[in-house]
Amino acid sequence: MGRYVIRRLLQMIPVFFGTTLLIFLMVNVMGDPVAGLCGDRQCDPATAAQLRKEFGLDKPVWQQYLTYMGNVFTGDFGTAFNGQEVTELMADAFPVTIRLTLVAIFFEIVIGITLGVVTGLRRGRPVDTGVLVLTLVVIAVPTFVTGLLVQLLLGIKWGWIDPSVSSAAPLDELIVPGLVLASVSLAYVTRLTRTSIAENLRADYVRTAKAKGLPRGRVIRRHLLRNSLIPVVTFIGTDIGALMGGAIVTERIFNIHGVGYQLYQGILRQNTQTVVGFVTVLVIVFLLANLLVDLLYAVLDPRIRYA
Repeated sequence: MGRYVIRRLLQMIPVFFGTTLLIFLMVNVMGDPVAGLCGDRQCDPATAAQLRKEFGLDKPVWQQYLTYMGNVFTGDFGTAFNGQEVTELMADAFPVTIRLTLVAIFFEIVIGITLGVVTGLRRGRPVDTGVLVLTLVVIAVPTFVTGLLVQLLLGIKWGWIDPSVSSAAPLDELIVPGLVLASVSLAYVTRLTRTSIAENLRADYVRTAKAKGLPRGRVIRRHLLRNSLIPVVTFIGTDIGALMGGAIVTERIFNIHGVGYQLYQGILRQNTQTVVGFVTVLVIVFLLANLLVDLLYAVLDPRIRYA
């Protein structure tokens, strides 16, 4: 196990550098950040030259990248164009988005897996058909439509929740936004769990366990569920980074000042330091989540061994 973890960590190094380089190049070609600093009016040449020198934009892109990565390894993610350190923005934004992501993952695990198990065990029955239709509708409706409808009905018309989340973003105010954020992924988890349960229900090891006279609940928990959760765990693990980076729409709708909000502001203002800094951390989160998923395989299926 230890050798496998070391090998995976070494494999992450080129992936990390390649991903951050690609993001750095993409951000640097999306526009002139100096023009965004000057607002609607065009900067005069002297001011533009001074700003480029101050933020290191007068150097070649490859040199900017090397300088940036050298600073990252010392904990310096640069300074936003408003003069605020990017690490300060991260300290404010990441705890909020982490709480929002945990709420979304909770709904995926509890509701998604539960519905998947119920429909998988009752494949072809009315409850199975109803859940399949419901999940198809959820997948087909864009998240911004779902979020706006929930905000309009629950927040404005019925007054059950606050239409926007407060600046502190406590956990109780993130329940509804977390459900909106998790809605599409929850539907996928439900359908994936259902398919996996229905497929493994016909497997030889399940028939053998039933033939031994084991209780139905034990067969489902100890044999059927553990093997069926492997593809579901894979999806949820990769979905962690996607939820944290893809919360832009949800955070904009509910006025949540998290990672998605900061990324939106950085892209809108062409603030390269902010965008690259946040995406760099998201890349690390995504890589670590994938490593954790791979290690969980051995817990779910004892037959899996790592050399």
